[in-house]
Amino acid sequence: MRTLIIITLLFSAMNTWAQIPKPGETPSKTIVLTGGIAHIGNGDVLGNAAIGIENGKITFVKPMATVKLNPEEANIIDVTGKHVYPGFISPNNTLGLTEIDAVRATNDYAETGDYNPEVRTITSFSTDSKISTTVRSNGVLITQATPRSGRICGTSAVMHLDGWNWEDAVLKADDGIHVNWPNRFQRSGWWAEPGPTKANEKYDEQVNELRTFLQRAKAYTENPSPEFNQKMAACKGLFDGSQNLYLHVNDAKGIMESVLFAEAVGAKKPVVVGATEAWLVVDFLSSKKIPVILERTHSLPANTDDHVDQPYKSAKALYDSKILFCLDYSGDMEAMGSRNLPFTAGTTVAYGVPKEEALKSITLNAAKILGIDKTSGSLEAGKDATLFVSSGDALDMMTNDVTHAWVQGRAIDLDNPQKYLYRKFKEKAEN
Repeated sequence: MRTLIIITLLFSAMNTWAQIPKPGETPSKTIVLTGGIAHIGNGDVLGNAAIGIENGKITFVKPMATVKLNPEEANIIDVTGKHVYPGFISPNNTLGLTEIDAVRATNDYAETGDYNPEVRTITSFSTDSKISTTVRSNGVLITQATPRSGRICGTSAVMHLDGWNWEDAVLKADDGIHVNWPNRFQRSGWWAEPGPTKANEKYDEQVNELRTFLQRAKAYTENPSPEFNQKMAACKGLFDGSQNLYLHVNDAKGIMESVLFAEAVGAKKPVVVGATEAWLVVDFLSSKKIPVILERTHSLPANTDDHVDQPYKSAKALYDSKILFCLDYSGDMEAMGSRNLPFTAGTTVAYGVPKEEALKSITLNAAKILGIDKTSGSLEAGKDATLFVSSGDALDMMTNDVTHAWVQGRAIDLDNPQKYLYRKFKEKAEN
């Protein structure tokens, strides 16, 4: 009986893991995609394009008429009439750091304490997540694994959604430190039963505490031979420009105060994250040249006197003001919901953002803000071959259908647990 139980458990485990495809493998031959509509990611579109992939890199993106093909030397994939896109990028997300929101043991994105710049999400990133396989089925191939909780949450990392482990998946380690800016007002209740709002009496105290911490960190980095302090040392990149300072803040006044605060403490590269009321301070953000990671477009208005469609219109306000911005899918159920990131970009098109500019907000713009644009974010020769093919418009949930995808030239299996379950119960219904 004991042997039978062990064998049953082994087969059960094999069946479970069969639902998670293994990482892609680097092909031995050059790959050429022919006849597709190439959405470059920088605002340009090239119809009837030929795209070459070799050794994990894009070697060319050219009109078909200018390319001579040799079937013996290359694996030619006909994608005529289909759309080719750079892999979508999901910033400010816990994808890879959580599996089941309601099960605390599967959530690895928060640390105890208020000041944790030394906490790195990179080593917590799981390449075996079932969620990741469902997300990349919609073209999201890169994510920023982002810490949560506390005043200084920790350090994020930019990761591919493919690999045997986090060392394989990492695209940019420790790209920036995340700060939750103090709220000026505190709201009670919850979204279905909101309570009264009152001023945060400790706001000034909390800002001063943060200022003191970062001033100490700056002084530490300027000391030629300091006594080692892990928290202080983790902040060095903020002051030499090698890391972003991500300021999570939503209200208009808080946005301005946090940016001026970053300047005052000597942080070289501040980025505003969330920015619900950024549309109210676009002139300020534009004059300061501050990048913005805009919160989920598919959200309710932040204030009772906002227009009901204000979250849909905010991207257009940033675009009109020539602010470098990208879109995220943070908030409730953000990891599994990030599969809808391309459709939030599609919503901004309906509210006035030109289509290829909306595409930039989840490709090249995101790559620039995260500091990975030299290798990712667009279909250009020399960049990583992280791209996908859709038979329809990838920003339209009704027609998007991803048929092929590559991460650094490795063809990835687009199967996922949801597709597996669909086939399983479809077969039962048909029989």
